[in-house]
Amino acid sequence: MESAPHSDDNRSLQCNFKIPLPEPSPLQGRAAEMLTNWLLSQYSMQEEQTGSSNELDNNLSSCSLAIGRLLLKLKMADIMVNLKSFQPEYGAGTSEPLLRLRSRAKGLAVNGCAHAVFFCKLLKATRQTGQSCEDVPTYSLQPEFKSSQSLKIGIIGGGHIGKQLSRALLKLSGISGYYIQISTRRPEILLEFQMLGVDCYYNNRQLASWADVVFLCCLPSHLPHICSEIQDAIKEHCIIYSLVTAIPLPRLMQLLPSHAILRPQYTYTGNDPIDIWATNRTIVDALKNPAVVQVTCPCSSIGGITVDVKWLAAIFYAALNSYTEQHLSYKKAMLLLNQVCFPENFVPASAEQPFFLRENFINPAFASSMTPDDSFPWFELTTVQLKESPFSQLLATNTTLQDNIALFYYNIMSENVGECASDSSPGIPLSAVLLKPPKVLSDGSEGTYLTDVEKASSTDSEET
Repeated sequence: MESAPHSDDNRSLQCNFKIPLPEPSPLQGRAAEMLTNWLLSQYSMQEEQTGSSNELDNNLSSCSLAIGRLLLKLKMADIMVNLKSFQPEYGAGTSEPLLRLRSRAKGLAVNGCAHAVFFCKLLKATRQTGQSCEDVPTYSLQPEFKSSQSLKIGIIGGGHIGKQLSRALLKLSGISGYYIQISTRRPEILLEFQMLGVDCYYNNRQLASWADVVFLCCLPSHLPHICSEIQDAIKEHCIIYSLVTAIPLPRLMQLLPSHAILRPQYTYTGNDPIDIWATNRTIVDALKNPAVVQVTCPCSSIGGITVDVKWLAAIFYAALNSYTEQHLSYKKAMLLLNQVCFPENFVPASAEQPFFLRENFINPAFASSMTPDDSFPWFELTTVQLKESPFSQLLATNTTLQDNIALFYYNIMSENVGECASDSSPGIPLSAVLLKPPKVLSDGSEGTYLTDVEKASSTDSEET
């Protein structure tokens, strides 16, 4: 290649640098000028010593390219100069998309932890083997009761979600740290949990063979390896609860040969109040707020984040599986479940119907064939979440049942509400959390479950 003449006019960055440079600021221009002068001085010195220009031209071209890149980086530092939203004095308003996205992310984490705590509390309350209904304590009567079958919780993943869930379970579920284990690649960073009795180590197979409930809190990219590692180590009747939102339930079923998988599916309704989630406070503190407890209710859409009703149905089927595992008859299971869920209104031997009936969970034809000593069949939780079930259909249509479950949800979560009642978000009174007073369901002629008063009033409302 023919070398360029070495005149002073051509000794500039533009002679061999083909990429157009951005206009530098005064300070950047001064820095570039100093670098250019130094480069030209080196060029002159080497030319006098060697008398050759080809190699020097190549060096100059390389150095020019390096200086051009440096200028480009310096220019990028000023990219925010004319962007008002990036200036320190500019505050993001409540309508900013970024702030709304951050609020939704926090709301999703709060809902995920709240529903996990709710599920563990319900499952823990069902693991009783008393001889009579009166002998079986409930969450509201004896919160410190140690059942004969303590619920053992395993968490795979010690990252952000795993830590948040662990804190929520330790602070809000009533489960001792001695019944919680965490498997993570860095157990040494979980000192705060080890001090509370939580066993932290790195052995996913050991955890899966020990726990009654395994929470998956890992990255989506790690899930296939973890599932292949634990699939033959999961103990019988262990429930897998996935908080890996990027992996849907059908994919989980391919990775794990289990029908006892719970995977909540969350959707946004678009009317979420940004300030309700209070992104600057912890999830545990948020769930001590009665207003936050209300908006996380699985039967509510006030917070703008709703969970699939089939997931809600699945956790009650999981409760029935717990009774079946204890070899209890369906009649005993119904008595115990109603006492757990509605202790204040449960009457063991009265003419009134309990809240939950056998026909709420199984089809009438199968129910009529059961004898009093029969147990419920074993329900596949994956099937319940993928297909319609009698209880999910009832939940979707019966507002009375929704109100009763909402009241149960608030009652079972309200053990921690009073501590931060003064921190409630404005505009949502505590009385609104209770929704409606509980009502007893009876068997309607067409598969609906209404009170006698509602049956009479429903006719009037239709006529008007």
